[in-house]
Amino acid sequence: MATRSPELDSLMLFRKFISISEPLPTWIRRSFVSLFPPGTRVHTLANIINNLDKNSKGIYSDKKRALEQGDAEIMKQVAQGKDIMSILLRANASADPEDRLSDEDVIAQMSLFIVGGLDTTASALSRALMLLAENPERQQKLRQELLKSDACGNMPYDELNRLPYLDAVVRETLRVYPPGTIIFRVAGQDAVLPLSEPVHTTDGKTMDAIPVTKGSQYLVGFIGCNMSKGLWGEDALEWKPERWLAPLPATVIGSRIPGVYSNLMTFSGGKRACIGFKFSEMEIKVVLAVLLSKFTFEPSDKPIVWNVASVWYPTVGRKSNTPELPLKVGSYQPSMN
Repeated sequence: MATRSPELDSLMLFRKFISISEPLPTWIRRSFVSLFPPGTRVHTLANIINNLDKNSKGIYSDKKRALEQGDAEIMKQVAQGKDIMSILLRANASADPEDRLSDEDVIAQMSLFIVGGLDTTASALSRALMLLAENPERQQKLRQELLKSDACGNMPYDELNRLPYLDAVVRETLRVYPPGTIIFRVAGQDAVLPLSEPVHTTDGKTMDAIPVTKGSQYLVGFIGCNMSKGLWGEDALEWKPERWLAPLPATVIGSRIPGVYSNLMTFSGGKRACIGFKFSEMEIKVVLAVLLSKFTFEPSDKPIVWNVASVWYPTVGRKSNTPELPLKVGSYQPSMN
């Protein structure tokens, strides 16, 4: 139920090359792909990008041409459509002329949502379903909230977003199990990074701040903040949706965590935070609302292992590299009592 692109992981080897070659024209950067033997992951990744770009341009061009020619069916589809392309076309058409995106930028935005949100959202959804399967009482509690509010119908965005236990389940899943656990960053200027508490270095010294030099590359981890007992309490390592139904600890509120989402670092923070975090959150909620209103979920008898990659993914056992999450799925039958 989760997906993974091993080809994306191969980018880790070329991060330095990508940053160095960024000022070069696209055709020059593409020519470097020919330096690698056919069949390698670099070629596979290039083919994925080419297909995504080709199909996105084709769909966009067809819709735009139909709109310009006054195709009534396409105009109705764009006006009422909930797909990414229709939403982007509507938003761009309603913007002031000076703020409108070029055709290339609209296509790039669509590709960004697809590439950036596919594996991460699938991973979070898979993890949430597995946790609910392992916690049947919490699964039933969430199901009752969804059925009572008719969340699987045409519930408006704001109402679905206000369902307290659904919100708690999603937030807690993203807190304990962020789909991606680290990000790469390059310091834009010299700075001093204060630490929440002193640390002891290998040479016996004590540090309460870390000097950051311009141009240095850093790995920033999310789990240390998301699961800190100093912030979240002694039960910080537990998956406990109920914590979100009460006021958060003062240690969390007062910590000034820079994440864009719910005092968490799951979607990062600052100017380069996840652009689609609200889209991903709503997608997770909608899918959970529909599935739990119709089906029940139980763990299978197969051993599930969550593997660390650019995005966490489940496999059956440790020897498999095929992303899959077997669960026992049944039709929900409401009690007649």
